[in-house]
Amino acid sequence: MVSDPPSRFERVAVVLNSFAGGGLAQREWPRLERELLARGLQFDLIQESSGDEALNRVQNLPVTMPVVAVGGDGTVRSLIPALVGTGRPLVIVPLGTGNDFAGMLGLRSGHLEAAVAHLDAPPRQVDALDVTITEGERTGQRAVLLNGLGMGFDAQVALNMTRAPVRLSGLARYGWAALVTLRELKLATVRVLVDGREFYHGKSALVAVMNGTRYGGGFQISPVSDVQDGEVNVLASGPLGPFRLLLLMLAVLRGVHLGREGVHHTPGRWITVRWDEPTPLHLDGDLHGSVREVQVRVLPGAVTLLHHQ
Repeated sequence: MVSDPPSRFERVAVVLNSFAGGGLAQREWPRLERELLARGLQFDLIQESSGDEALNRVQNLPVTMPVVAVGGDGTVRSLIPALVGTGRPLVIVPLGTGNDFAGMLGLRSGHLEAAVAHLDAPPRQVDALDVTITEGERTGQRAVLLNGLGMGFDAQVALNMTRAPVRLSGLARYGWAALVTLRELKLATVRVLVDGREFYHGKSALVAVMNGTRYGGGFQISPVSDVQDGEVNVLASGPLGPFRLLLLMLAVLRGVHLGREGVHHTPGRWITVRWDEPTPLHLDGDLHGSVREVQVRVLPGAVTLLHHQ
């Protein structure tokens, strides 16, 4: 058996989310450990009971030490404060439920050798999103994201995913929750400002602000997004009823919805979204209560990603 070539890094920090993917990350750890050792890598294994504890440990490590995030989009998001503006390299090993940011990069769950190989990739500077809840259940709370956020229908879907049968995962789980949400659909009025100008004002089922291209385990909500262009992409639906919204989501699955009637889409750098009533919000798939207003700005090239293009 021929060993893999040694990595240029002597030591890495491995943040393992034991709960990611319903325990998949924990079950795959022995195989991932073998891949790291085959490359002659020493590592600090960080396996904490909360994202905050894992973040604290990473922040106390030298910024030159790469972080290998083992889990899903939520695992990566919990580590963002240790990555933004620091130059600390990030490698993603997707073993979560949705893996949407990793999926956009072409990474596949279970392909551990390919994921670890990105430790030898040249660094890429990718954008991030700085989000502030300016009115809502968590007024004043800030978060930094890599992938994106959604309000309205898709956040309600994320909430309903917690009710989905445990046997379902990924796209199937999202689809089940989407059908439940369609039955309970309510429209609210939203006003969206992009770079200080009104982009959309009216009844809407959903608004998404995306750095990445996909959410919900594979729905191509923003197929034209580019994480290195210094912009976000905003999508707002018009006043769609359940049947038309279902057709829209089927089109979103294939990424062929842009330009259709009732779909409003534009790039920008500074976004304000204000609803006329409390509306559910998710940040990279994690629910953050109901909001009336959020503001989003782009952080160009804020995160150093190790990934072969």
